[in-house]
Amino acid sequence: MPQIGPLLAGDPSRLGSFRLSGRIGEGGQGVVFLGVSDTGERAAIKLLHVRFSGDTIARSRFARELRASQRVASFCTAKVIGADLEGDVPYIASEYIDGRSLRDVVDSDGPLRGPALERLAVGTATALTAIHHASIVHRDFKPDNVLIAADGPRVVDFGIARIVDSTGTITSRAIGTPAYMAPEQIAGDEVGPFTDVFAWGATIAFAATGETVFEGSSIAVVLNRILNHEVDVSALPEPLRSVVRSSLAKPAASRPSADQILLRLLGHPENADASPAVLTQGVRLAAARPVGDNDATRLARLPVNPGQRTTHSSSPVPLPRPPDIPPPSWQTPPPTTRALTEPIGRKRSRTPWLVLLVLVVLAAGGAGAAYAMGWRPAFLSAPAPDTTTDPAPTDGGPASYSSVVDKAAGTGKLTIGMRDSLPGIALMAGDKSWAGFEVDLATEIAEALGVPRSGITFRATSKQERPGLLDAGEVDLVISTYAINDVDQVSFAGPYYLAHVDVLVKDGSPIVDAAGLEGRRLCQPASSLSVAAVQRRVKVVELVPVTTYSECVDHLLAGRVDAIPGDDLLLAGFANRENIRFKVLGLKLTDERYAVALKKGDEGGCTAVRAAVAGLYADGTIKTLLDKHFSKVEFAPEEKLPAMQPCG
Repeated sequence: MPQIGPLLAGDPSRLGSFRLSGRIGEGGQGVVFLGVSDTGERAAIKLLHVRFSGDTIARSRFARELRASQRVASFCTAKVIGADLEGDVPYIASEYIDGRSLRDVVDSDGPLRGPALERLAVGTATALTAIHHASIVHRDFKPDNVLIAADGPRVVDFGIARIVDSTGTITSRAIGTPAYMAPEQIAGDEVGPFTDVFAWGATIAFAATGETVFEGSSIAVVLNRILNHEVDVSALPEPLRSVVRSSLAKPAASRPSADQILLRLLGHPENADASPAVLTQGVRLAAARPVGDNDATRLARLPVNPGQRTTHSSSPVPLPRPPDIPPPSWQTPPPTTRALTEPIGRKRSRTPWLVLLVLVVLAAGGAGAAYAMGWRPAFLSAPAPDTTTDPAPTDGGPASYSSVVDKAAGTGKLTIGMRDSLPGIALMAGDKSWAGFEVDLATEIAEALGVPRSGITFRATSKQERPGLLDAGEVDLVISTYAINDVDQVSFAGPYYLAHVDVLVKDGSPIVDAAGLEGRRLCQPASSLSVAAVQRRVKVVELVPVTTYSECVDHLLAGRVDAIPGDDLLLAGFANRENIRFKVLGLKLTDERYAVALKKGDEGGCTAVRAAVAGLYADGTIKTLLDKHFSKVEFAPEEKLPAMQPCG
């Protein structure tokens, strides 16, 4: 059983009906306590960190974890027995499983053999089938998340699990634990039940050999092994050998479903989904105790009637399937997956992107590149960052890192260049605090690279000095309404937002389109090029020059101008702080691709940031941030992932 530590000063002594008696562990999202209910039932209680209590995004992710856990049949995971998502600090209480993780069992006792290995394979395949029948993709199946209980293995930790849509796939940031990720997760492509199947194969291979089959001295090596290395499964008995081999197929379409794995292990025909009776059989066999070589749990030795789905006549384990979710149809995944380099809605082959990714990561030499692409270790088992490739400086200056992801992994700190005078976007207050859409975006990207909020330093920068600051290592990233261009000697990752030159007017203005600007007075901020974009469309009667956009807003309020041209995001930021309503017309006169700037040549960093940005669009974070900072303005921002700029 896991080691239980004492409660620390400041820990609660009670949560709801549970009295807390110790700490099971702590991770980036929260603390897991051992609790006892008023009826004497023990529970593992996951408490969201206090620093996230006011974070709506963190709360929504926590709620998603609860929903995923509740949908899965309790026989294969830790049953949820209580939760409070509305309190000051949310928590989820789950059944306490008195057992060790598969990793701990193998590390302490050695590889599994014979009936023990077969029971594990059947039990985990049964659990994975039930999880998929609940329309859940776990996304972090690995030895640490398999607990060996007295009644068979349980699969736990749904912290990054997702409920799939009607296509059976999810588009999201690359996330998971590197050594147990599938190729499609590495590429940031669509993931689905077939992704869990790959992780299941790697987990069973670990249990049988005691070795992490995609282990490596750096993340780059792990990536290369996942994409190119064939696992030696010759030591496994049949039918487990062929099942694991097919589960580890690089193309997702070549892998069996969890249903097919379970049916094959139990000796049943594979031409249908596993029935509840088959799942019952799997649960019973996984929980059986070994009785020697003739143990009835040996694979494929069960009496099988080819015309029947199962030989058991007992009542099946009930499996929850909400009425609004259709039965699974995941025997084969989609033939193509969506690459991060394509906008949502376009399909393309994954192969060129995978090849590019390997070349980028290996060329960049970044030991932390894969971690930085948004991958998160499981809740209680985050591996220590590898800093051996990044020696400390000898000249007293800043450390020299080959990639921003290496620095993030090695130090847990980043300096991010910003503009400091754009309300709603990036504004530094007198107390040196920062606020705005790009400030929150920068924080999200840094966290995806493994840097906590406390490790972020924001620095005001001008456009002219950004390339030099990046080259000298004085800033690590620039997120500052910085449009992709061919002049500045930097590498661009993204874009993170597709802005447009547009026009701001008062709500209720008679100007509703470009033609309405004819003969009107237009504000002209110093150094702004937006006026030219407007005048290419219409002829205005008068330009009113001013120094800043703040002056333009004052002129618009006073009626001295009729409209203000500028990038739509910038206009919305200035307008959102006023007490009256404004609207951005939606003319979209140009495309302005705002991107994250990195030191020239940092392809590994570019790949990681680009994956993080794609994930923020996929999970709705970008939309949340846009709503948060521009909700008072009639404004239709771009909420779909823009076409990605190639790295390199």
